Amino acid sequence: MNVQKILYWTATGLLTAIMLFSVYNYFAHFETMAGFFEHYGYPTYLVYPLALAKVLGLVAIWGNFSNWLREWAYAGFFFNTTLACFAHYLTDGSGYLFSVVALVATLVSYFLGKVVRPSPGRV
Repeated sequence: MNVQKILYWTATGLLTAIMLFSVYNYFAHFETMAGFFEHYGYPTYLVYPLALAKVLGLVAIWGNFSNWLREWAYAGFFFNTTLACFAHYLTDGSGYLFSVVALVATLVSYFLGKVVRPSPGRV
């Protein structure tokens, strides 16, 4: 197994773990997460749809169903992690390291995935 594959699967696994951890928190600790959303200036009604979108995005990436679907999933994770970085940094000035790790994992997984994983339809 070459270095690119190891980095891709590590980044994709890390991204998956971070997103599943946030989905778990959204459902198990809704009141706490709603408080964080309010603190960061986001509406609380986004908690459940965002959790669902994260799960569907992971299914799109791991399922490798279509290029189009996978591109949109990565775009969603990119926007999500970028906004999380700015929200954490601009409101608290701290706590943004986790979102930076998620952003880096998203970018590494996306760019190496184009090299490592075959697109649907070509083998």
